[in-house]
Amino acid sequence: MLWVKALHIFFVISWFAGLFYLPRLFVYHADTRDEPGHERFVVMERRLFMMMSIGAIGTVLFGAWLLFGWWLPAPAWLHLKIGFVVLLLIYHMLCLKLMRDFRARRNTRSARFYRIFNELPALLLLAILLLVVLKPF
Repeated sequence: MLWVKALHIFFVISWFAGLFYLPRLFVYHADTRDEPGHERFVVMERRLFMMMSIGAIGTVLFGAWLLFGWWLPAPAWLHLKIGFVVLLLIYHMLCLKLMRDFRARRNTRSARFYRIFNELPALLLLAILLLVVLKPF
């Protein structure tokens, strides 16, 4: 079971690398006005999104596998952790929508918006780590 946990952690790290960096690309893309710059960001965002999606899928699959080891009912902290993971999946899909808006030149948000948007996964990661390590309830 430890190898499943190790793979889960590996995919979490891979996923979060993308969750942290893709919105940072959005910050720079929002300020880009030239065509070559726009095209470069479109390619970078698409490639990064594919890699972070692999991380998300691996995280969910190996996390679900780990859940089979719990005796029901699962502790409350685990339910809350899963809720935060669902929020991260929603954030992930919102990144997909924003990426498509950039590609179609429909972005209406400022670089400042994306700087704030970029902080959300860090807050969720902190909450998840505190729940996993402290198991408060």
